[in-house]
Amino acid sequence: MPKRLDILVCSGAACISNDSTTIKNRLQAVLKEHNLEDEVAIVETGCMGPCELGPVMLVYPDGVFYIRVKESDVEEIVKEHIIRGRPVKRLQWTTPEARRIVEEKKQIPFFEKQLKIVLSNCGKIDPENIEEYIAVGGYEALAKVLTEMTPEQVIEEMINSGLRGRGGAGFPTGLKWKVTRESPGDEKFVVCNGDEGDPGAFMDRAILEGDPHSVIEGMAIAAYAIGAKQGYVYVRAEYPLAIKRLEKAIQQARKYGLLGNNIFETSFSFDIEIRIGAGAFVCGEETALIASIEGKRGQPRPKPPFPAQKGLWGKPTLINNVETFANVRHIILNGSKWFASIGTETSKGTKVFALSGKVNNTGLVEVPMGITIKELVFDIGGGIPDNKKFKAVQIGGPSGGCVPADYADTPIDYESLRKLGTIMGSGGVIVLDEDTCMVNLAKFFLDFTVEESCGQCVPCRIGLKHLYDILDRITKGRGKMEDIETLEKLGEEIKRTSLCGLGQSAPNPVLSTLRYFREEYIEHIKDKKCRAGVCQFEEAKEEEVSLEEKLKGIV
Repeated sequence: MPKRLDILVCSGAACISNDSTTIKNRLQAVLKEHNLEDEVAIVETGCMGPCELGPVMLVYPDGVFYIRVKESDVEEIVKEHIIRGRPVKRLQWTTPEARRIVEEKKQIPFFEKQLKIVLSNCGKIDPENIEEYIAVGGYEALAKVLTEMTPEQVIEEMINSGLRGRGGAGFPTGLKWKVTRESPGDEKFVVCNGDEGDPGAFMDRAILEGDPHSVIEGMAIAAYAIGAKQGYVYVRAEYPLAIKRLEKAIQQARKYGLLGNNIFETSFSFDIEIRIGAGAFVCGEETALIASIEGKRGQPRPKPPFPAQKGLWGKPTLINNVETFANVRHIILNGSKWFASIGTETSKGTKVFALSGKVNNTGLVEVPMGITIKELVFDIGGGIPDNKKFKAVQIGGPSGGCVPADYADTPIDYESLRKLGTIMGSGGVIVLDEDTCMVNLAKFFLDFTVEESCGQCVPCRIGLKHLYDILDRITKGRGKMEDIETLEKLGEEIKRTSLCGLGQSAPNPVLSTLRYFREEYIEHIKDKKCRAGVCQFEEAKEEEVSLEEKLKGIV
């Protein structure tokens, strides 16, 4: 029987860290005290997006959006809003834009320019209830491909859609599926890469927490297309809520006959197991991930052969990330032409970004490919706090590059970002203001990649450490002008000679800041000046000895 009201409590990781679980439990208790359990439903949802306002909750059908709710506020909300019909104004979103949600039923800028496809269910359905997923069309795409389409037709549809892998490299998804299907092998596998390791990025985690069945359905469709019977989701141990909900979703799918043998009474059988990673950044690289699933040390291997040809246990293996699989059901249901109509000429569909840093509205956003950096930072992000000057954005995680404000009108797609010296990555976007020291920022990201290098190849293991040491000297006022040329030459050489994507992209923060903010490096070296006031300079205690001189001594 329908309830009078639905209260959607955000259970994304950011809100949970702000005690949303305590608020939900208190809400249940207070509703019980007032005998309102049969009138009001509490639904735990995935991330709703505006994480900086958490904990947040929505009351439907009233359309009331409460922010920064505390346990002590719950009784007042129940007594005033639920019983007397008077929303608690002090807890509502009080910006003029937010009021328009209730008064004029218009969208606020944070959502207005977003187009939610992958995140369409997050924040709206209970991710632990398969029936809510089925009620919004869940598993219809799987039924369609199993009963109406051949595997070749599914692959053709994916190719025509123009979907590219959302894990970072942007390889055409349909083409990868085709190569895997055509690779000879008596057994094939589907692997979902959920090893999201970029600092500040939580796109995949939000999808697994908010809509896990969409990933399962996407994997099952992929398995049918390439001819696999077994799949694995590789997810890091730091995501306990995602693991819990994924486990529950897999159990529910098995119970409903959507995983296992003879799915939809066809000859197709497929099942999924979870593999939990220990949190090594390098395991996001597909061959390192495969090694980890096989029980070996997570280290990359040279390619070719590619996993599509020789992957898990030497068998053809399809690897896509969480966001890529979550797109699949929408393409099958709405058609490749619909999907290809969104985005730019070469980058189709939408992209989920984790927006953070010096910006008013932080959180998870999903936008059409081709949206400009300016729209992302100012229209959706709400601009820079305290009227500070917008300086740059760092896109693509620790291996991405920095794009200065002068390029704010650049559309975000794979090719445009590459031309600017950065990468799409998995979708981390950090906004920087005038108080950011670009030299120190490059050192910060390099410190991360030095720590996360697996140490297997020399360019990455030694080269990155040498880059870091030079940056460390410069930020302490002990740099030399020739260091700039060394940074550029060494960075390019590391990119060219490293074994895997970690080393090949790790110098990007250094090279991009040298390209756009070279004057800051020169000021650090010549004038012992940090215009942002971040770096603390030291007096030179002894003459620096170059690496070449040290090596001469050893020889």
